[in-house]
Formats: sequence, C-alpha cells, structure tokens
Amino acid sequence: MKTTGDTLECGHSLAELSAYLDTGQIDDPAHLDSCPECQAGLASLRHLSELGSDLLRSDVAAAGSGNDDWMQSILDNLRLELRPGRSIPLQSEDAHDTLWETEGSISALIRSVADALPGTAAGKCRLHGDVTTPGAGITVEVDIAVVYGHAMEERAAVLRQELAETLAFHTELAIQTINITVTDVLEPPTPSKEEQP
Repeated sequence: MKTTGDTLECGHSLAELSAYLDTGQIDDPAHLDSCPECQAGLASLRHLSELGSDLLRSDVAAAGSGNDDWMQSILDNLRLELRPGRSIPLQSEDAHDTLWETEGSISALIRSVADALPGTAAGKCRLHGDVTTPGAGITVEVDIAVVYGHAMEERAAVLRQELAETLAFHTELAIQTINITVTDVLEPPTPSKEEQP
C-alpha cells in the first residue's frame, strides 16, 4: 500500500508505517511498541489493507466501489486523526498530578470500535464541543461504510451502543449525542473458486 509522506508528531509517517507492514523493516522498531500514534496508525492501516484486499478480490474497484478515491479519503482522515489534537483533562485523586488524554487517542478508540464490527469500515471520526472543559456536552460524529448484506440501520444502532459503552468506560467526556452516518455501501467479496460449490 502506498501513502503520501505526511509526518506524525512522533516523526514517522503513514508511508513509513505502511512500508513496515509490507517489509517488517523500520529504523527504530522499539519506538513502535511505545508510541500510541504509531500503534493507532498500524492498526488502522492493517484493517484498511484487509478490507482493501477483500474488495480487490471481488473486483469492486472496477465496479466503482472501494476505488482509489475511497481509499484516499480513509487515508486523509487517518492523517488528521493520528495527530494528538486537543488535550482532554482527566480527574486525579492527587492535586499535584495533571492528567489528560488526547483527542487523537479518542478518535483512534472510536475507529477501533467501528472497525471491529463485521462488515463495517470507519471513515471520518470527529468530536464536536469543548473537550477541554470538563462536563461540557460533546457530540460524536462517525462516518462508516457498510458491506452489502449487512443491515445499515442495525450496524449503526450496534455501533452507537458500543461507542456509548466504550467512551463511558475509557473517557470522562460528557457524550450527549452519537451520530452515525452511512456514507458508502461496499460490494461483498466474491467467493474464490475454491469456496464455490
């Protein structure tokens, strides 16, 4: 998979991470184990690669779905979401501690939940509202693509519920609304000759 060379805050780019997935080679492999940006990028690139392989096997690209523009839009969103973004304060039992998590880490969490649903691929993930003010109402916006054969309303409802539970457990955000928009329907992979009866 080829990507452009946008550089993350840690100094690596999506192109380097993609090359690492293809070759297993990178200048500082120990960095990948400790960098949340790289971990999130690798997880998203793996999912995108798996989904892309399925689409290519079924000739979806030739049919107009799963094309380079669709893939590029996913990569463009990844570049934005892998940036740290705003710092979200967290409560601490010790007054001397200053704890926070990044907006980028929340976007990566949202994407991981969406990508884990069968037949679903996350697109754009955004947090609207003042995440820097504890207790401020936040709206979550997530775009998804659904593979044909999976009920869109059911996918959206399941994702909304799982996101509500996950965000309540892992964050202190006051989530008011979770909006799920299905922006694309992807054709399912065509069974290989070995799988056909």
